[in-house]
Amino acid sequence: MNGFDLLFSYSAFCLIMATTPGPNNMMVLASGARFGTRRTLPLILGITAGMAVLFGATGSGLGAAFAALPALAVALRLLSAAFLLWLAWKIATAGPLKRDHDDLQVLGFPTGVVFQWINPKSWAAAMTAASTYLPADAGAATIGAGAAIIALAALFATTLWLTFGLLISRFLTEPRRAHAFNIVMALLLLTSTLPILFGKLAV
Repeated sequence: MNGFDLLFSYSAFCLIMATTPGPNNMMVLASGARFGTRRTLPLILGITAGMAVLFGATGSGLGAAFAALPALAVALRLLSAAFLLWLAWKIATAGPLKRDHDDLQVLGFPTGVVFQWINPKSWAAAMTAASTYLPADAGAATIGAGAAIIALAALFATTLWLTFGLLISRFLTEPRRAHAFNIVMALLLLTSTLPILFGKLAV
């Protein structure tokens, strides 16, 4: 496989992993629907930066070290499960949309960055990308380029899900619609993650 084919294949992999449903996209969708673009943008930028840092660390050898320590994998799954259950509960029990004062906490830049380290889908994407597309002797420039591509894919994907959230936000001021949306979002958050969480961390 030549350099262009490898770049195309890696970019396609990152884009597919980033755009399919998962915790990042579900958080952005819910935030976009309730808070709009300005208050959701820090979360998107945090996710983008977090994915770049996670890939860089994984490509530099953290993934192999992590895989060699099963206790860390168990701890990651437990921490991920606890956070996702808490977030799903907060989303499911949030009321109808209120632009002036919303009872659902805004998830900002720090949450987006830190969450990638307990997001099983992010770990699966980063570890698979690093093990499949990075050469064994990859230098800082190659790892940095890979991190930039996976970050751009995350930025593109979360922006798409934000747009979807903005489009449906006008339907969420009515209590019944808002309640149904909240329940569906909480279920999607869990069902898009639990198969990865309780399967193998790296695919």
